[in-house]
Amino acid sequence: MKRDSRILLGVGNSAMAGALWGGVFIAPQILKDFLSSQLSAARYLVYGAIALILLAGRWRTLLPKLGRREWMTLAWLSLLGNIVYYILLGRAVQLVGGASTSLIIGLLPVVVTLVGARDEGAVAIQKLILPLLLCCIGVGLVGFASLHGHASGANLTSRVLGLLCAFGALASWATYAVGNSRCLERLPDISAHDWSLLTGVVTGGLSVILGAFVLSNANAGHLPSDWVRFWCVSAAVAVFASIVGNGFWNRASRLLPLTMTGQMIVFETLFALLYGFMWERRLPSAVEMAAIVFLIGGVLWCASIHRSPSESPQHPIDLV
Repeated sequence: MKRDSRILLGVGNSAMAGALWGGVFIAPQILKDFLSSQLSAARYLVYGAIALILLAGRWRTLLPKLGRREWMTLAWLSLLGNIVYYILLGRAVQLVGGASTSLIIGLLPVVVTLVGARDEGAVAIQKLILPLLLCCIGVGLVGFASLHGHASGANLTSRVLGLLCAFGALASWATYAVGNSRCLERLPDISAHDWSLLTGVVTGGLSVILGAFVLSNANAGHLPSDWVRFWCVSAAVAVFASIVGNGFWNRASRLLPLTMTGQMIVFETLFALLYGFMWERRLPSAVEMAAIVFLIGGVLWCASIHRSPSESPQHPIDLV
């Protein structure tokens, strides 16, 4: 396949992944009458069951490659990068809205770049000062818009808590992303796809424990029709975001050069913003529009000057 065709197809797959991932920011608003911990448990119960089925034919091959260290690593990655992340994200969306939350989570490529700034071949931190300044201005505007705008009917204290949850989700996922990537580097015998499914299986197991606490005695205040809606939305997020969306992203990661993959994550932010404003039936305010420009501009600028070593292996990692 010609290079231009590969890039075009890769961008198309990235856009499809972003369109599906953007749905995770709207689900907590559709299910605003449920706890974010319930959303997280239900989503990953479904994802874990699907991952278990998809791995059924390869267990005999994979099990000998997994020792106690690998299972412990899968456990903390699953807890931090999936369950805790989505609990915090869901709560943030419910308190400050999908637009503000998606913009903060959209800082992920910058945070991951900063965490890996001392790694061999990483871009010099001095080159990132200006794009980081744009991001900081954008974050300040996001905070202002969230606290004074109309993203949510919550009071000031709840909005502050929502912003803290959004930054907590960002920190949780950034830690997961770095740890997951470095773990894959030391496990060359396990493919990124199989590792992703193994993470899904372990996340499903942890969700059984979480679900026992947050779902078993949660019928009060909800009609049977509410629970039908709850499980339908949770299953849709699990299938379309965690399975299909990741599939598009893995395909894009194999088609695009390393220096472009970070920039493609911006599709998730753009679609999450689109869905958020559609859900609230409004256009972004002037402050929100400025925040979008500064944040996305800063992220793209940072990604464009970041150069990974050409010899580095490429390990696609799940973003949601």
